[in-house]
Amino acid sequence: MRIFVRCIIALLAITSVAAVSGVGRADTQPETKVTLQRTPDGGIQPQAVVDEKGVIHLIYFRGEAKAGDVFYVRSADGGATWSTPLRVNSQPNSAIATGTVRGAQIVLGKNGRVHVSWNGSDSALPKGPDNTTPMLYSRLNDAGDAFEPQRNLITWANGIDGGGSLAADSKGNVYVFWHANAGAEDEADRAVFMARSTDDGSTFAREIKINLDATGACGCCQMRAFIGADSALYVLYRAAGENENRDATLLISHDGGEKFFSTVLQKWELMACPMSTFAFAQGTEKTSRVAVAWETEQQIYSSTITPAAILQISPPAAAPAQGKNRKHPTLAVNARSEVLKAWTEGTGWARGGSLAWQSYDAEGKPTIEKGEQNGVPVWSMPTAVALRDGTFLLFY
Repeated sequence: MRIFVRCIIALLAITSVAAVSGVGRADTQPETKVTLQRTPDGGIQPQAVVDEKGVIHLIYFRGEAKAGDVFYVRSADGGATWSTPLRVNSQPNSAIATGTVRGAQIVLGKNGRVHVSWNGSDSALPKGPDNTTPMLYSRLNDAGDAFEPQRNLITWANGIDGGGSLAADSKGNVYVFWHANAGAEDEADRAVFMARSTDDGSTFAREIKINLDATGACGCCQMRAFIGADSALYVLYRAAGENENRDATLLISHDGGEKFFSTVLQKWELMACPMSTFAFAQGTEKTSRVAVAWETEQQIYSSTITPAAILQISPPAAAPAQGKNRKHPTLAVNARSEVLKAWTEGTGWARGGSLAWQSYDAEGKPTIEKGEQNGVPVWSMPTAVALRDGTFLLFY
C-alpha cells in the first residue's frame, strides 16, 4: 500500500512539472525571448544590423524633425552598453524625420564597414540638379572613428520625396536606391533609380533606371533594399500605376544589378499615398528563406522568398488579429530560423502610437511570444535584430 501511495505521489509530481514546463503537451511551442529597448540617447527611427561577431550597429535620428542629425553607436554586449555616438551627417541638420519614411538606413559591407544613406533635408548640401533635395551617402572611415563627408549621389534623376534605401555585400559592392519623378508630372511616371559602387563606396557610377515596367512609384513611400545570402539583390517599393495601383512591387537581380525583373507581392488600389515602409530579413544559412514584410490597407503582411532557380514566393500572410492602422514593419531571423515580426499601431501624421510583435517558429507557426507596448514616439518606427544566443532585441 505504501509503495502504491509513493507511486501516485511521484506520478502527480511528474504531471505537475510537465504542466509547468510544457513537456508532453501537444500544443506547446518553444519560447523565443524578445527584449524591448528604447532607442539610445532619446533618438527616434532606429535602424540596426548585427555583424558576424555579434556586435550591434545602430543609427538613430535626433533634432528637429524637418532638419536634424543621424547618429551611430555600436554595442558588443547585446545592447547593455553603447559606444560614444558618432554623427553620420557631416553637415549639421541635413537629415529629415518628418513623415517617418525619409530617414536613414544602415548596412554592413566589405570587412564589416558601415554604410548609411538618407534623404537630405531642405537645407542639406550638396544639392541635387536644379537645386533639388539630395540623396545622401556616407560610410565609416578606415579607422572606424568617424564618418566621411556626406555625398549626394543624384546626378540627373532628381525629384525625390519618399525615402531611398541601400544594400552592400562582402565583395565591395554598394548600391543606393531612390525613386524620383526625374521631370515627370505625376506618380504614375515616377521611376526607381540605382547608383552602384564596386569599390566599397569610394566612388559611385551615374545612376540608372531599374524598373523597366511603367509601374510608377508612390511618391512619399519608403523603399527597402536587401542582398540575400545567395547574393541576389532585392528592391521593394510601392508602385503608383495610373496614380492608384499602390502595389507592393519587388525587383530582383541575380547579376549584381545589371538587370532586374519585377513581380507584384500584393495589389492595393488607393487614390492616395499611404506613406508606408518595408522590411527584409534572412537567417545565416545560404539556403534559408528571405522574409519580407509590408503594409496593405492598414494591415501588415509578409511572405518568404525561397532561394532557387525558379522564384518561389509564399502567399501574403497577415499579422495576427486586427489592429489599428498597422504600419512600419520590421523583421529579424535567428540562427534557428525563427522569425520576429513587429510593427506600429495607431501611428500617423505627427502622432505616435504603440508597438506590437509576434514571433514564429522555423515552420512559420506563431509561438507564444507576442505582445504590445505603448510609447512609440512621433515619426518613429521599430527595428529588430537577432542576437547570437537566438534571442531577439526590439528597439523602439
